Parts: sequence; structure tokens; C-alpha cells
Amino acid sequence: MATYAGRLTEPAAAERQPANAGPAVDVRSLVRSFDERTVLDHLDLAIEPGEFVALLGRSGSGKSTLLRALAGLDHDVEGTGLVEVPRNVSVVFQDSRLLPWQRVLDNVTLGLSGPGTAGKGRESLAEVGLAGREQAWPNQLSGGEQQRVALARSLVREPELLLADEPFGSLDALTRIRMHGLLRRLCERHRPAVLLVTHDVDEAIALADRVLVLTDGRVDTEVEVTIDPPRDPSDPRFAELRSRLLAHLGIVNGGLQAAGPDSDVPSRRPEEVSR
Repeated sequence: MATYAGRLTEPAAAERQPANAGPAVDVRSLVRSFDERTVLDHLDLAIEPGEFVALLGRSGSGKSTLLRALAGLDHDVEGTGLVEVPRNVSVVFQDSRLLPWQRVLDNVTLGLSGPGTAGKGRESLAEVGLAGREQAWPNQLSGGEQQRVALARSLVREPELLLADEPFGSLDALTRIRMHGLLRRLCERHRPAVLLVTHDVDEAIALADRVLVLTDGRVDTEVEVTIDPPRDPSDPRFAELRSRLLAHLGIVNGGLQAAGPDSDVPSRRPEEVSR
């Protein structure tokens, strides 16, 4: 495990944790502040190996701050608390962050070396439906295809923890639905622990085993999703979970915001939900 305590430092050297040794992610009393504003306020979080957790919250609630802490990307941030994560962590962002001067296969295997690297990259591309596109340039791919490459790049490393920061937020609705199915299948195959940061309530319900709502720097709501996949948005159980989560986010009565005008959590119209 990599352990961060107090002000974040470089991950401590440690052996890969056995699957039965405890949670993949263990966060205790995490505090992060910016310009004297507390963004994370003694936050606690545990994610089990292989568990898929989605994190919802309004803008400014601390979602991305938490993700950066788990990724070890906030070394210069004031804060306290304990963060324990696996040593092998991958991150997928909203933009694919592909290198435009590298071909697709080279983007997937970036930073890897040793015998069999190219073969592993090709296998990973085949998993995401891009077999035969290894020598394409990123600008020859659609937005959805670029995100598939980003997923392949993350999973070829067989991470124990996959952090996903709104990875489908810039995609059109139909492509996003297809990517939901792909991500779920890939996670079932590779079994990383997953933390998905999203503003999309339906996306959270469709993908996660457990949905958390972050409010004022703390997890104040936790909902288990027990519907078997694939999860149909027209299922009454899906609709009930949606209503509960939207209410916790301050959205009621089909989109009326009960907690102020600054919420950016989408409330879908009935015709959008049923697609």
C-alpha cells in the first residue's frame, strides 16, 4: 500500500497488499484546505478490492480534491489525515490526454517496457473494441474512441485502483451509454477497486455497487445499488434510487432545486431517462 499521512509526501515503499488484507482504499479523518476554506472536513472512506463506488456532489463539494488525494497528486496542499491506497493506481480523466505525436499503441503502452509490452497493448486495445487501430493517430479517432484508448492505457497496467474523474462527461448521450457498458464489463474482468467521480446520477446508479454523496467536505449519504446489471432506468427501483439521490443533492419535483441555484447536477426529463 502507498500511505499518505498529514501533508502528502511521495508514496512509501511497500509490498503489494494481498487481496484479503483489508480495504483497497482506506481514508481516515482527511482534511484539505485552500485559502483558509476547508474543502474536505475529516472525511472517512473505505473501498473494498473489486468494489465500484460512485461519488456525487455539487461543484465545490470536494470530489476532485478527494480524487487527487487518492492519486497522490496534491503534495503541496495543506491538510491532515491518513490515505492508504494500493501502489498500482491508474487515473482516467474527462479528456483522454493522449499524446498527439504518438500512435494509438504507443499511447497505450506509454511508460511500459519489457518483452511482450506491444502484445499487451494490442490485447488491451482489442478489449475496448479497437483492434486494428494500433497505428492510427489520436486525431483520427472520435471522442468515444479516444476515451476507449484512455481506458486501455489505464487497464493494461492491471491497476488495483482505478480513479475515474467524469470520464464520459464530454461524450454525446448514445456514446456515453455504450461506454457505460464497456466500463462495467472491463471492471468485471480486471476487478480493480473503482472510484468514479460524476455529476450524472443515472450514470452512478448504472455503474456502481455503492453511491456516495459528498456534502460540505464529508460523505453524508451512502446508497447500496442492489439491482442486477444491466440496469434499466425505467425500472421502478432505479427511479426510486434516482429520486433519493437527487433529493440528497437538493433537487426535487422533477428538477426544482431546493437548495439554491448553483447546483450543476443534471435532472433528466422523463423522455431522456427512458432511452
